Amino acid sequence: MKTALTIAGSDPTGGAGLQADMMMFKALGVNGVSVVSVITAQNTEGVCDIYELPAGALSSQITTLLNDIKPDALKTGMLYTTENVKIIAEHIQSYSLINLVIDPVTVSSTGVRLAGEGMIEALKKYLFPLSKVITPNINEASILSGVSICNDNDIKEAAVRLRDLGPETVIITGGHMKGNAVDLLFEGEEFIRIEKEKIKGEFHGTGCAFSAAVTACLALGRTIHESFMEAKDIVHKAIKSAQSPGMGMKLLNIK
Repeated sequence: MKTALTIAGSDPTGGAGLQADMMMFKALGVNGVSVVSVITAQNTEGVCDIYELPAGALSSQITTLLNDIKPDALKTGMLYTTENVKIIAEHIQSYSLINLVIDPVTVSSTGVRLAGEGMIEALKKYLFPLSKVITPNINEASILSGVSICNDNDIKEAAVRLRDLGPETVIITGGHMKGNAVDLLFEGEEFIRIEKEKIKGEFHGTGCAFSAAVTACLALGRTIHESFMEAKDIVHKAIKSAQSPGMGMKLLNIK
């Protein structure tokens, strides 16, 4: 059985973070393992508090796990601190891990900043060059690339700039733009575009679900193109059947 690792924040709702990642891994038939990078206090209405873990706690989790289980693919989600980024980069290199998917979490769906001082620059410097693919949404791509994204040409420019930072592939998810949800994949030559009808509503954890699906597909031996298309389809279906257990955003129905 193939194994996928998520290094991400804990979300009590289960709608995002490592809990959502693990659900996606299971749904795709992949053995999931996880490392907690940060603890959040949040619900479907928003993030209330963020609690950093000691750097040693993150390092110990990763080392102990990797001494026993080597994943076929891994993803990072909310990392929050510069130190966390550096620790993860060191372990990826020390253990020669492959198929790194980076979901560059910077801001929550409700607008709460999820990146500490210097984390974004550290992410670009230490982890982007080690990655198979990065999966920013429109807002994250704009922050990371410095491009104000308003149309398709802006998305392409942002993708080119982001790929120049080191990742093999850039996937920009466009669910936050007006009109249909358009995702763009760029590997250095052609742009591959997938467009689906946008589903009305506010949804929690779409970026986590998408990046986790890509990670699971890579662990199963899919190509990046196959992983992109399969992840897009899975998340679209999960959004269509999303549920409302709380008073805020809907949670995806991952199955």
